[in-house]
Amino acid sequence: MEHKNLNNVQKLTISGIVIALYVVILFMTQSFSFGAYQIRIVTTMYALSYLFPFLVIPLGLANFIANMIGGLGLVDMVGGCIVGIVTSFLIVLIRKFHLNRALIFFPIMLVPGLGVALWLSPLLNFPYPALAVNLCIGQSVPAVCGVILTKVLERVFRNGNIIMTRSETNE
Repeated sequence: MEHKNLNNVQKLTISGIVIALYVVILFMTQSFSFGAYQIRIVTTMYALSYLFPFLVIPLGLANFIANMIGGLGLVDMVGGCIVGIVTSFLIVLIRKFHLNRALIFFPIMLVPGLGVALWLSPLLNFPYPALAVNLCIGQSVPAVCGVILTKVLERVFRNGNIIMTRSETNE
Protein backbone atom coordinates (compact mmCIF):
# COMPACT_ATOMS: atom_id res chain seq x y z
CA MET A 1 0.00 0.00 0.00
CA GLU A 2 1.68 3.18 -1.20
CA HIS A 3 0.76 6.35 0.61
CA LYS A 4 0.41 8.00 -2.81
CA ASN A 5 -2.52 5.70 -3.59
CA LEU A 6 -4.45 6.85 -0.55
CA ASN A 7 -7.13 9.50 -0.87
CA ASN A 8 -7.58 12.28 1.68
CA VAL A 9 -10.29 10.45 3.62
CA GLN A 10 -8.05 7.39 3.97
CA LYS A 11 -5.13 9.54 5.10
CA LEU A 12 -7.35 11.28 7.64
CA THR A 13 -8.66 7.92 8.87
CA ILE A 14 -5.15 6.46 9.23
CA SER A 15 -4.04 9.65 11.01
CA GLY A 16 -6.94 9.39 13.46
CA ILE A 17 -6.23 5.74 14.16
CA VAL A 18 -2.52 6.45 14.72
CA ILE A 19 -3.29 9.32 17.10
CA ALA A 20 -5.74 7.15 19.03
CA LEU A 21 -3.30 4.24 19.21
CA TYR A 22 -0.51 6.56 20.36
CA VAL A 23 -2.64 7.93 23.20
CA VAL A 24 -3.94 4.50 24.25
CA ILE A 25 -0.49 2.88 24.17
CA LEU A 26 1.00 5.73 26.17
CA PHE A 27 -1.85 5.51 28.68
CA MET A 28 -1.26 1.77 29.07
CA THR A 29 2.50 2.25 29.53
CA GLN A 30 2.47 5.48 31.52
CA SER A 31 4.10 3.89 34.57
CA PHE A 32 7.43 3.83 32.72
CA SER A 33 6.79 6.47 30.03
CA PHE A 34 7.21 9.61 32.13
CA GLY A 35 9.91 11.00 34.39
CA ALA A 36 13.67 11.34 34.42
CA TYR A 37 14.18 7.78 33.18
CA GLN A 38 11.56 6.71 30.69
CA ILE A 39 11.09 4.00 28.16
CA ARG A 40 8.41 5.46 25.95
CA ILE A 41 7.54 2.45 23.80
CA VAL A 42 4.94 4.49 21.95
CA THR A 43 7.64 6.56 20.23
CA THR A 44 8.22 3.49 18.08
CA MET A 45 5.24 4.85 16.15
CA TYR A 46 7.34 7.75 14.83
CA ALA A 47 8.81 5.18 12.45
CA LEU A 48 5.44 4.98 10.70
CA SER A 49 6.29 8.27 8.99
CA TYR A 50 8.89 6.28 7.01
CA LEU A 51 6.02 4.51 5.26
CA PHE A 52 3.40 7.26 5.59
CA PRO A 53 4.99 10.73 5.42
CA PHE A 54 1.61 12.39 5.95
CA LEU A 55 1.81 11.22 9.59
CA VAL A 56 4.45 13.82 10.56
CA ILE A 57 1.94 16.34 11.96
CA PRO A 58 -0.49 13.74 13.38
CA LEU A 59 2.36 12.11 15.33
CA GLY A 60 3.29 15.47 16.81
CA LEU A 61 -0.35 16.08 17.66
CA ALA A 62 -0.56 12.62 19.23
CA ASN A 63 2.38 13.48 21.49
CA PHE A 64 0.69 16.76 22.44
CA ILE A 65 -2.55 14.98 23.39
CA ALA A 66 -0.74 12.14 25.17
CA ASN A 67 1.22 14.60 27.32
CA MET A 68 -2.11 15.83 28.68
CA ILE A 69 -2.35 12.44 30.43
CA GLY A 70 0.86 12.38 32.38
CA GLY A 71 3.05 15.18 31.15
CA LEU A 72 4.27 18.21 33.02
CA GLY A 73 1.91 20.83 31.65
CA LEU A 74 1.89 23.06 28.61
CA VAL A 75 5.68 23.16 28.19
CA ASP A 76 5.77 19.36 28.00
CA MET A 77 2.78 19.26 25.65
CA VAL A 78 4.16 21.83 23.19
CA GLY A 79 7.73 20.56 23.47
CA GLY A 80 6.57 16.97 22.95
CA CYS A 81 4.60 18.03 19.88
CA ILE A 82 7.67 19.71 18.39
CA VAL A 83 9.86 16.70 19.23
CA GLY A 84 7.32 14.38 17.57
CA ILE A 85 7.19 16.49 14.41
CA VAL A 86 10.98 16.86 14.16
CA THR A 87 11.59 13.15 14.80
CA SER A 88 8.99 12.07 12.24
CA PHE A 89 10.23 14.59 9.68
CA LEU A 90 13.81 13.35 9.99
CA ILE A 91 12.53 9.81 9.39
CA VAL A 92 10.73 11.01 6.25
CA LEU A 93 14.04 12.51 5.05
CA ILE A 94 15.79 9.17 5.60
CA ARG A 95 13.32 7.58 3.19
CA LYS A 96 13.32 10.48 0.75
CA PHE A 97 17.10 10.41 0.35
CA HIS A 98 17.18 6.59 0.16
CA LEU A 99 19.38 6.25 3.22
CA ASN A 100 19.72 3.01 5.12
CA ARG A 101 16.55 2.20 7.06
CA ALA A 102 18.65 1.44 10.15
CA LEU A 103 19.25 5.19 10.46
CA ILE A 104 15.67 5.49 11.75
CA PHE A 105 17.21 4.45 15.06
CA PHE A 106 18.99 7.79 15.53
CA PRO A 107 16.11 10.30 15.26
CA ILE A 108 13.92 8.15 17.53
CA MET A 109 16.67 7.91 20.13
CA LEU A 110 18.36 11.31 19.90
CA VAL A 111 15.62 13.86 19.19
CA PRO A 112 13.40 12.86 22.14
CA GLY A 113 16.41 12.03 24.32
CA LEU A 114 18.22 15.32 23.80
CA GLY A 115 15.16 17.47 23.14
CA VAL A 116 12.92 16.49 26.03
CA ALA A 117 15.82 16.91 28.44
CA LEU A 118 15.92 20.62 27.50
CA TRP A 119 12.75 21.36 29.47
CA LEU A 120 12.63 18.38 31.82
CA SER A 121 16.02 19.24 33.28
CA PRO A 122 14.90 22.54 34.84
CA LEU A 123 11.40 21.20 35.64
CA LEU A 124 12.78 18.17 37.50
CA ASN A 125 15.86 19.99 38.81
CA PHE A 126 18.08 17.31 37.26
CA PRO A 127 21.36 18.00 35.41
CA TYR A 128 20.87 18.11 31.63
CA PRO A 129 23.72 15.73 30.68
CA ALA A 130 22.60 13.01 33.09
CA LEU A 131 18.96 13.40 32.09
CA ALA A 132 19.76 13.38 28.37
CA VAL A 133 21.79 10.17 28.77
CA ASN A 134 18.95 8.55 30.73
CA LEU A 135 16.37 9.55 28.13
CA CYS A 136 18.55 8.40 25.22
CA ILE A 137 19.08 5.02 26.89
CA GLY A 138 15.32 4.70 27.39
CA GLN A 139 14.66 5.72 23.78
CA SER A 140 17.01 3.06 22.42
CA VAL A 141 14.32 0.39 22.92
CA PRO A 142 11.64 2.13 20.81
CA ALA A 143 14.33 3.13 18.30
CA VAL A 144 15.21 -0.52 17.63
CA CYS A 145 11.51 -1.40 17.55
CA GLY A 146 10.90 1.39 15.02
CA VAL A 147 13.47 -0.01 12.59
CA ILE A 148 11.93 -3.47 12.95
CA LEU A 149 8.36 -2.12 12.60
CA THR A 150 9.08 -0.42 9.28
CA LYS A 151 10.81 -3.49 7.90
CA VAL A 152 7.94 -5.79 8.89
CA LEU A 153 5.20 -3.46 7.65
CA GLU A 154 6.94 -2.82 4.35
CA ARG A 155 7.29 -6.57 3.82
CA VAL A 156 3.60 -7.10 4.66
CA PHE A 157 2.55 -4.38 2.21
CA ARG A 158 4.95 -5.58 -0.49
CA ASN A 159 3.81 -9.22 -0.25
CA GLY A 160 0.24 -8.14 -0.84
CA ASN A 161 -1.06 -9.24 2.52
CA ILE A 162 -2.65 -5.82 2.80
CA ILE A 163 -3.71 -4.48 -0.57
CA MET A 164 -6.00 -1.61 -1.38
CA THR A 165 -6.63 -1.33 -5.08
CA ARG A 166 -8.01 1.75 -6.78
CA SER A 167 -11.42 0.06 -7.23
CA GLU A 168 -11.66 -0.74 -3.51
CA THR A 169 -10.87 2.84 -2.53
CA ASN A 170 -13.63 4.27 -4.73
CA GLU A 171 -16.46 2.13 -3.38
